[in-house]
Amino acid sequence: MILERGKQALHWPLGFAKGAMTTLPKVGQGVLICITIALATTFIADHYGGPTLLYALLFGMSLHFLSEDERCMAGIDFAARSILRLGVALLGVRITIEQVTELGIGPVVTVVAGVALTILLGVLLARLLGLHRDMGLLTGGSVAICGASAALALSAVMPRHETSERNTILTVVGVTTLSTMAMVTYPLLVGVLGLSDNQSGVFLGGTIHDVAQVVGAGYMISESTGDVSTFVKLLRVAMLVPAVMGFMFLFRRARREEGSGKVPMLPGFLVAFVLLVVVNSLGLIPPLVTEGFTDLSRWCLVTAIAALGIKTSFQKLAVVGWKPVILMAAETLFLLLVVLAFILVGGVGS
Repeated sequence: MILERGKQALHWPLGFAKGAMTTLPKVGQGVLICITIALATTFIADHYGGPTLLYALLFGMSLHFLSEDERCMAGIDFAARSILRLGVALLGVRITIEQVTELGIGPVVTVVAGVALTILLGVLLARLLGLHRDMGLLTGGSVAICGASAALALSAVMPRHETSERNTILTVVGVTTLSTMAMVTYPLLVGVLGLSDNQSGVFLGGTIHDVAQVVGAGYMISESTGDVSTFVKLLRVAMLVPAVMGFMFLFRRARREEGSGKVPMLPGFLVAFVLLVVVNSLGLIPPLVTEGFTDLSRWCLVTAIAALGIKTSFQKLAVVGWKPVILMAAETLFLLLVVLAFILVGGVGS
């Protein structure tokens, strides 16, 4: 009996190992190419400056011909989906519930209102510009929450169609470029407006798209501004959970009306994100592990972006035109005005 139970207990891990050994050779070459791009672009960004994700995307696009190579296709698809979801899930180690509560109600209301209104504006502007509603939702969510990371997370739960990957790439390029411009110009705007350190932190954390650019802009002004801007930005990252759930509910109803079958339940990467936030809030994750998971998350996202770049051609992007650029620029300006209104009129951060 004991021997029989031992065999049963070993059955699952042995089966899993066997499946992994079978899958690894199929995806190995494609994943290795994406990792190589991630290493190269990270080196360039660390030594010469600039946005790593944008570099990885452009490097990947220059190797678009590999997307048609049968030896690489499976690995590139694996990196663009599975590695992407792992990277998004690991973002949870950067957030604690205590950080959110320490901010007070003002910044929380500012962030929630900014996210909701920007996504709604994205949908409205997309309709006015003649773009698909999905483009408005994706760009609005990316601008409102956390830039390229949000674009990847939201696109993972949106319906797949022939232009979905192209829309994701366009959004990543747009929000990364706008975020880099904001990192340089917004601190100058803070000086012109004469905002205090707390107000500056709320403004920078509530308006700049990517986490790295928020940190750079915040600590460019002062240490206290950098701390506040980082916490506000992480609160925006936390809004990824309700946003993804809202997107899933929205598309669930749409698919039911179309009669296209069931929509998957809450995705595993989102559940993992929430669990990591809770565990991190309880202080159960050592700082060294948190730092390691944060680095792993960054590497996963850069690798996934490289894969998405490989799957996209410059020719397909050129067909889209100027409308998505106008859409993202308008969303960015709108978010800036909303956050400034809360600070200057509502007294948030005073």
